[in-house]
Amino acid sequence: MFAPGASRFVGAPAGVAVVLGGLLWSRAVPDGTGVLSGLLVVAVALAVFFGVFFRDPDRRPGPGVVSAADGRVRAVEREGDRWRVSVFMNVSNVHVNRFPVDGRVETISTEGAGHRPAYRPDAGHNVRRTYRLSTPIGPVEVVQMTGILARRLVSFVEVGGAARKGERLGMIVLGSRVDVLLPATRTAPAVAVGDVVHAGTSTIARELP
Repeated sequence: MFAPGASRFVGAPAGVAVVLGGLLWSRAVPDGTGVLSGLLVVAVALAVFFGVFFRDPDRRPGPGVVSAADGRVRAVEREGDRWRVSVFMNVSNVHVNRFPVDGRVETISTEGAGHRPAYRPDAGHNVRRTYRLSTPIGPVEVVQMTGILARRLVSFVEVGGAARKGERLGMIVLGSRVDVLLPATRTAPAVAVGDVVHAGTSTIARELP
């Protein structure tokens, strides 16, 4: 299964590969075999790359508060009355982001400036998109953050929309970082820096009674 919008990225190079393969098989351009072969390799490589990049496997939600992104935990920090769990996504991760808990989208805002490396502390000033959710455990925020290469933030939801834990929220093209901010009075972190997590299935925090 592919993420929404994948067809143009996967289909274009795949279509070119089919055409080039047909030309080579029919020997319609005998003097250009070497060039066509090289272009065919490039087209196939691009189709495979985008196919892997836009993969979107079905997942069954895990217990507690689940990760909004695939990747490696880069920070677990207490900020006043909230916990911030930050996950760094590399280019090989699944890039579809998911709801960490059941919730309704109260606001979506895009702000910030610059495209610093997403793993740096000052990347918090980068262009980012914040989803503020109303949930059974209180206000929760999911923040998609750009990086050096990852500059396209994609939303699959709109203000007022409601979703269950693990359902698709959006994606970031070419990796970067996703932070989840949770009310500290209602949750406790269940991961540590360096842990590998998967969106929708890996528990990042447990609910407090």
